[in-house]
Amino acid sequence: MYTKKVMNIFQNPKHVGVIRGADGVGQVGNAVCGDIMKITIKVEDNKIVDAKFKTFGCVAAIASSSVACGLIIGKTLEEAKALTNKQVLEVLGEVPANKIHCSVLAEEAINLAIEDYHKKQEKLARKLEKQNKK
Repeated sequence: MYTKKVMNIFQNPKHVGVIRGADGVGQVGNAVCGDIMKITIKVEDNKIVDAKFKTFGCVAAIASSSVACGLIIGKTLEEAKALTNKQVLEVLGEVPANKIHCSVLAEEAINLAIEDYHKKQEKLARKLEKQNKK
């Protein structure tokens, strides 16, 4: 069902965990298959310097999470936001057709983490603006 490459990534995932005090958090789920994927990011100077994942799901979901995190570390927020599930699949290689949605979940979780980062930055900017007006 899965290639040796996908199984190797699944059995030896990188970037597992949660970043404490993360700058951005994105969590998605698929009600049909039950996969839940959470990606946390650390941002410095508009670049993602760290990304970690916690995924409850199948082989493809865990492998997609690991690959996606690896692909965005060192990228600017704009570059990371442009990541597509196709790029994740290119690294993974062949996965069963009914598991392609796992790479889509990884793309969505990254986008949500970046959106969360931007929301937090806007909130911080408003707070600082209020303090400066006092």
